[in-house]
Amino acid sequence: MIDPADADQLIKLLRRHRIELKHSFGQNFIVDPGTRDRIAEGSGIEPEDEVLEVGAGAGGLTVALARRSRRVVAVELDRRLIPVLREVLEGVENVEVVENDILKFDQSAAFPRGGHVVAGNIPYNLTGALIRKLLDDPPRPRLLSLVVQKEVAERWTASSGASLSTVAVQVFSQARLAFTIPAAAFTPEPRVDSALVLLSVRDQPAVRVDDLRAFFRFVEAVFQGRRKQLGGTLGRIDGIGSTAAGARLRHKGIDPQRRPQTLSLAEWEAIYREFRSPDG
Repeated sequence: MIDPADADQLIKLLRRHRIELKHSFGQNFIVDPGTRDRIAEGSGIEPEDEVLEVGAGAGGLTVALARRSRRVVAVELDRRLIPVLREVLEGVENVEVVENDILKFDQSAAFPRGGHVVAGNIPYNLTGALIRKLLDDPPRPRLLSLVVQKEVAERWTASSGASLSTVAVQVFSQARLAFTIPAAAFTPEPRVDSALVLLSVRDQPAVRVDDLRAFFRFVEAVFQGRRKQLGGTLGRIDGIGSTAAGARLRHKGIDPQRRPQTLSLAEWEAIYREFRSPDG
């Protein structure tokens, strides 16, 4: 059986199919079988789990996920890689290969009961949009096991909402950085190290607001001024000026000179209730 996580075998496989990897697709394939197996082992997948693999690539991680689960739906955008996946997965009966953009993939149709596991080596340019796609609407997975940039993993597991995707991650899940992965474990070799991060999806969102979509739109709007002080940004968004916005922030115990990336989830909820929610 072909092991596309072996560097020599991957090179021969891609050459035979006349494929050069595209930087625009964020294609960085794992070329260390030991790292691949460690990722699969650390993914939290159980034998009866159904798995959605994001960006199956040449199937290096897919084969390891298939050994550990009941069913894998392997989604890949690059149509050139579909024949590669079918060759690698020949005889593996519990994997369904789907050519699709993961941001357009109907998760609810493939996993109508939810409770599945999402796994994959995530293209670095997709992390924010993908998290919202996977977690915004039910049926939600029970766990996300994702290889992302180390810096992204550190932001997701921080105590403050350092970005919009961090707020989304922490609203819907409890995040844990499992281990780091050196850049040398991939080809083409990325400029930065990666990490495996585990997101255990919450039964209920961590913020109690009237409308989650409106909450995230509000957070996104505030992050447009991430380098600016909260008082000025909220004053502009609400059209009340920085002085009035600052007074309302102080009333909530929040310094209006702070920046958005310093806020905790509880503070985001308090600000949303004060400035947007009708029950604030």
